[in-house]
Amino acid sequence: MIAAALLMLTPGVTARAMTTIDFLSSLTEQEIHDYQEWRDARQAHNARLDAYWNKVDAKRSVRKKKRSSKSPFDADDYVMSFPPEYTGPKLTGTLATKYAKFTASQESAQPTPPKEMPTVADYLASAKRVYNFVPERVTEKEFKRRYAEEAIALGLSKDQVVRVYALETGGIGTYDMQAGIHPVKKTGRAISSALGYAQLLDANSVNEISKHGAMFADRLYAKLRNPNLSPARVASLKSKIAVLRKMTANAKSIPFDWERHQAYAKTAAGQGMHALNIDGDIGPMMQAMKLKGIKDTAAQFDRPNLSGAEMELMNLSGPVTGLEMMMPLGRKAPVTNSFTRRAYYVNKMVIGLTGEQLLAELDRRMDSAVKTPGSQEFAAAFDIVLNERTAGR
Repeated sequence: MIAAALLMLTPGVTARAMTTIDFLSSLTEQEIHDYQEWRDARQAHNARLDAYWNKVDAKRSVRKKKRSSKSPFDADDYVMSFPPEYTGPKLTGTLATKYAKFTASQESAQPTPPKEMPTVADYLASAKRVYNFVPERVTEKEFKRRYAEEAIALGLSKDQVVRVYALETGGIGTYDMQAGIHPVKKTGRAISSALGYAQLLDANSVNEISKHGAMFADRLYAKLRNPNLSPARVASLKSKIAVLRKMTANAKSIPFDWERHQAYAKTAAGQGMHALNIDGDIGPMMQAMKLKGIKDTAAQFDRPNLSGAEMELMNLSGPVTGLEMMMPLGRKAPVTNSFTRRAYYVNKMVIGLTGEQLLAELDRRMDSAVKTPGSQEFAAAFDIVLNERTAGR
């Protein structure tokens, strides 16, 4: 009778699973009592968590409507507490060991195949198959120099760009770095589609090509005016211009909507666009333009001057959401107000912080990462470009 009742308390477990029967049969009367008490406490806690996050979502919807109508926010538009923490009984000793073996057996009995995240190799393969495009590789030093040229031309500062690079890559990132994979050791497993110094997502690439693809092509076309180019360089630029125009037409063929771009980025045609981040000519333009978009959004909200940490906050959470966290109320509010439930728990850096504390944490991490060789090389690239511009006046 007790075993049958406990079966109902175990979500996702059916009577057909022998491992469940084995688990329940292995418990003493005291362990059965402790297990049921723990399950009841966990269920009550999960209900409180659900209520908390439902309230956060409702407040976020209110702020979105107010933002659209240009109405000011007030303190009631935020949840000013952090998610409730579990304070109930815990499984200890032999019971914890038995339950761990039980859950492991359940997972092995009905394994869920891991969802494979596309990697750089997949993006390159799609680019070749769909567009007959192979990114041109350059050295890290040369990529940084070209990135600095693009960033300065777009009005971005050395401090902004280098500190974003330092935070996003730990100051050791390569231009083909993918989130989750160590850029030097090449160990680890891809955890997102984020690529490069500014860690653009696959949907960011589709978005940037839709908005600026034609301009990128024009920039490459302007380089053809250089009479000192070799025939091979001319052919390379012309090929890239043709590829960009095809990609731009594809990107513009779908509605300019973030969710639609996310979906398109998972197709072979969208994956091929993501490979542009690795190209020595196009990659620096795309990555710098993404940060320029953040700067432009901030300027629209009367914040023309962003620190590196403020730019990264907008890069991390989304431009408008990041701006909200910089406002007086957002600075004091828990960052749960600005992240989805899943994103909050996945990004360990933000847990338990207010907007103000997250900005301070970003600065702290940047202060450390800008001292690395990769960050120092990037900063030097900016100095070289700035000196060349000064000398050329």
